Amino acid sequence: MTDPVEPDRLPGAPHPRETAELFGQSAAETRFLEAAASGRLHHAWLLTGPAGVGKATLAWRIARHLAAGTPTLQMPADHPVFRQAAALASPQIFLCRRPWDDKTERLRTAITVDEIRALKTFFQLSAADAGWRVAIIDSADEMTGSAANALLKILEEPPARAVLLLVSHRPAALLPTLRSRTRELRCAPLAPA
Repeated sequence: MTDPVEPDRLPGAPHPRETAELFGQSAAETRFLEAAASGRLHHAWLLTGPAGVGKATLAWRIARHLAAGTPTLQMPADHPVFRQAAALASPQIFLCRRPWDDKTERLRTAITVDEIRALKTFFQLSAADAGWRVAIIDSADEMTGSAANALLKILEEPPARAVLLLVSHRPAALLPTLRSRTRELRCAPLAPA
């Protein structure tokens, strides 16, 4: 179920999880696919670049790819995994973002340690069909200090067949220890065309 207001949705635009196409990031997609094809996929990726270039869309493409085991990141919108991900109903994909607060009827201002604890619980579940479990943190820039430290513990002892995708507009503001435990996947600025 989606929140009444989603912190990772731009007004007037489809959510990145509902977007099938990604423009201008073929180099980043190729780097990820080469890493996946090598058989030694890193457990944590830091997707960086300016706001609005497609980092979150790329994260969702990677998550769907790993959940479905497809050979490319391209997936039609009518694919069952695409539909599950769009509905936030995939048992293999977890979204960590600022939560909606029912008491104040507003979005919280940060990703708190409670959201990271829920992420840890997700990783403790067994993956369906021994497949990948994927978590997207959007945006990692919004974590509190306690949340960042809790995430660091997960990164220090990563679960088997699990991938974390951290979306960040300002990676230099993240804890250096977090950055050192991730592999950066830089999304380039978009050309006018």
